[in-house]
Amino acid sequence: MRCALIIPAAGASRRFGEGDKLGQDFGGRPLLLRSIEPFTKRDDVDAVIVAGPPEDLDAFRDRYGSQLGFLGGTVVAGGRLERWETVRNALEAVPEGCTHVAIHDAARPLVDEALIGRVFEAATCFDAVVPGVPVRDTLKRGDHEVVEGAARDATVDSILGIGEDEASPDLGHQIAARRIVGTVDRTDLWRMQTPQVFTVDLIRRAYAQADLEGATDDAMLVERLGEPVMIVEGSERNLKVTTAEDLVVARAIAGAGSSTSRPAHKRF
Repeated sequence: MRCALIIPAAGASRRFGEGDKLGQDFGGRPLLLRSIEPFTKRDDVDAVIVAGPPEDLDAFRDRYGSQLGFLGGTVVAGGRLERWETVRNALEAVPEGCTHVAIHDAARPLVDEALIGRVFEAATCFDAVVPGVPVRDTLKRGDHEVVEGAARDATVDSILGIGEDEASPDLGHQIAARRIVGTVDRTDLWRMQTPQVFTVDLIRRAYAQADLEGATDDAMLVERLGEPVMIVEGSERNLKVTTAEDLVVARAIAGAGSSTSRPAHKRF
């Protein structure tokens, strides 16, 4: 196996809020680099391709270029609207001779060597491999319509002498809710993670399709070809940082030792 690692990093991270999500400190290193470093010790990873925001590519290179260069990374322009555009652009930079492509979220800094090893080992047997964890929570389907109701303050009701069967005055506090319309059977449901690994020919065919709209991960496009995708065991620790709250949780999982647990790096 000779693998090229693609890191889609062109998203605006609107759900994260203020600040550069990928530049957040994670154990003494930017979150982006922590998501890449575990791959750099592997002899079968020949290239690292980071697809950054095209409208801000020079600034992205200024922030991360030297550090990514130390890890053997190449920065290319990603897409402007959708994730699939970013990956498609990065595929054009995969070097000749690579047999596989691994695609990993830029904001999964807790990926570990054991998980990567499981996925890569399975990729020597199957053309498309993804890590996942089985859904354990009860799943409900909510109505698309949001209903708002006025909140009642029991203390105010008591002061005003309003009984339970009487209407409270409008206190200006609204609660938004959705009605449950059904329970989803969670049997055989899995939550997908990355890295997702594919043979070069298969992932290029997947991204050569005319209709790429709505794809939320790379395996989805392979499925559209009618090709099988295999699931291997992921990890509950392999959290994707989407919101500021996710970052707090990820840091807690990593623990205080993360700043001193710096892996050895390999130059390509």
